[in-house]
Amino acid sequence: MKIAIYGREFNNSVLPFVQDVFNALQQMGIKTLVYKEYYDFIEDKVKLPVGLQTFSNHLELRDPATILISLGGDGTLLDTLALIRDSGIPVIGINFGRLGFLASINKNEIRNAIEALVNQEYTLDKRTLLNVESKHNLFGEENFALNDITIHRRDNTAMMIIHAYMNDEFINSYWADGLIIATPTGSTAYSLSCGGPIIFPSAQNFVITPIAPHNLNVRPVIIPDDVTLRFEVEARSTKFLVSCDSRTATVDRSVKIIVSKAAFHVNLIRLNNESYLTTLRNKLLWGIDTRNY
Repeated sequence: MKIAIYGREFNNSVLPFVQDVFNALQQMGIKTLVYKEYYDFIEDKVKLPVGLQTFSNHLELRDPATILISLGGDGTLLDTLALIRDSGIPVIGINFGRLGFLASINKNEIRNAIEALVNQEYTLDKRTLLNVESKHNLFGEENFALNDITIHRRDNTAMMIIHAYMNDEFINSYWADGLIIATPTGSTAYSLSCGGPIIFPSAQNFVITPIAPHNLNVRPVIIPDDVTLRFEVEARSTKFLVSCDSRTATVDRSVKIIVSKAAFHVNLIRLNNESYLTTLRNKLLWGIDTRNY
C-alpha cells in the first residue's frame, strides 16, 4: 500500500495532528507520497518518514498511490479532484477545519482511521460529478465539480435573469442573484444554505437552486442526472461569475453555459463505523430539537 498526502498551509495549532498522521504511517510501514507544495511547507515543521516521495501533478500521482488522504477541511478535499481526476484513486479527509462534512475523520481519531485503511475496513462511495462547458473552455481540463456549479452576479446590486433549458426544453427564467446546480454530494453545501433539499449520494439526481429569487414561488427543483442543462444570462453588467466548486471564472454575458454529468466519478472512502445518516445527524445536527435537552 502507498498512501498520498495532500494539504494546504495551516497554523501551528494543527502541527501535532499532522505529526500524528506521519507517525502512524511510518509505524505501520506504509509508503508515503506528499504533494510537493505541502512538503515544502511542512518539511521544517514536522518529522517526516525516511524515504518519503513527492508528487506535483495528477500524472505523478496516477500510478503510485493506492489512497489519497486530504489533511484539512472540505475545501481542501475538493482541491484533490484536480489531482485525482478520472484515476479512481479513493479519497478520505481528516478534518482540521470546522464542519468537515466531506472530510469526516476527526483529528483525534487519526490512528484508528489509518488502521482501518490498512485493514481495508471501509467501503467506497461513488460520487457523481458535474461537467461545465462553454465556447471559452472554462476551467480548462479541470472543468468538473463534486459539489456544485454556480452562476452568480458579479459586481453590482442588480439581479440577473438566467434562462434555463433541459435537453433544449425551456425550464424557467430565474430572476435572482444566481443559480446553483448541485450534485447529491453538494446538496448539503451551498444549495442547502439557499433552501435546497438534502439528496442521498446514491440518488441519480441534480438539484437546481435559485439564490435569493425575486419571485418567492420559485423553488429548487430536482432533475435526473442524465440530462443536459443550458443557461443563458441577461444582466445589466457585461460580466457574470461561474464557479466550479472552489474555482471561479469571469464570463461575458453572451456566453452560454452547458452543464451535464461528468463521464467519471470520484470514490470517497467511508469507514465501516460511519454512515451517511450518522454524518447528517452529527455534522448538520439534523433532526435535533433543543427542546428535548
